Amino acid sequence: MSLTASEKKIKKSDLPAAVQKTADEQSQGATVKGYNQEVENGKTYYEVELTVNGHSKDVSMDADGKVVEVEEEVALTSLPDAVHKGLTDQAKGGKITKVESLTKSGKLVAYEAQVVTGKKRSEIQVGRDGNP
Repeated sequence: MSLTASEKKIKKSDLPAAVQKTADEQSQGATVKGYNQEVENGKTYYEVELTVNGHSKDVSMDADGKVVEVEEEVALTSLPDAVHKGLTDQAKGGKITKVESLTKSGKLVAYEAQVVTGKKRSEIQVGRDGNP
């Protein structure tokens, strides 16, 4: 999910029961960093921010507790060559500081990277094939 003006931090107790159940299942073996509520295109989503084995993982769910998106930090060096090249090409000389795999409805759909160029921060994205 994208960070929007409508995103706000909430407590676990503010989550609907179905979302709490899914959040508990998704956070097994992880450290919970926090919870967010986001309204996107008129729909409310909930996100649990986790740390798993030292890497970040954000799980977004709808109000029924169905997982709709997972962003999970991955090492740049672990990416397929085409994805690594696609991100590096898009970074245009900037430093890639973090890479996440983006999974929607259980399918890997893209990779996102945070890039620092001088004092400017940006985010880039490529598909599973490395193309923008």
